[in-house]
Amino acid sequence: MTDKPMLVLIAGPYRSGTDGDPQAMADNLARLEAAAWPVFEAGHVPVIGEWIALPVLRSAGAGPTDPLADEVLYPVAHRLLAHCDAVLRLPGDSAGADQDVATARGRGLPVYVEAGEIPRRTPGEAA
Repeated sequence: MTDKPMLVLIAGPYRSGTDGDPQAMADNLARLEAAAWPVFEAGHVPVIGEWIALPVLRSAGAGPTDPLADEVLYPVAHRLLAHCDAVLRLPGDSAGADQDVATARGRGLPVYVEAGEIPRRTPGEAA
């Protein structure tokens, strides 16, 4: 158990294996988002890089399949990891998620592969 809520980056496939298909990317994002509740329920704050990167891309007039996406998606995750306390790596091939894991490990952050591995916050602690 831990007494401080962690900011947990949920990492997994988003564009990988989609061939640019918007529905496949939406399905991947839904899988990432499905992991948010178990992280929150354990007393922590879940975050997904695309929650930040996609609005940044839209504000630049671009989308996830535009050439600019590589200059936004990966750097957002890298910058976000400077504030995160842990990573939850979901299954599936993803160069970006693998990069997130390598960055996290390089910074000494724990990397979990199942939400159940994430330490629960001490009961009764204020969020």
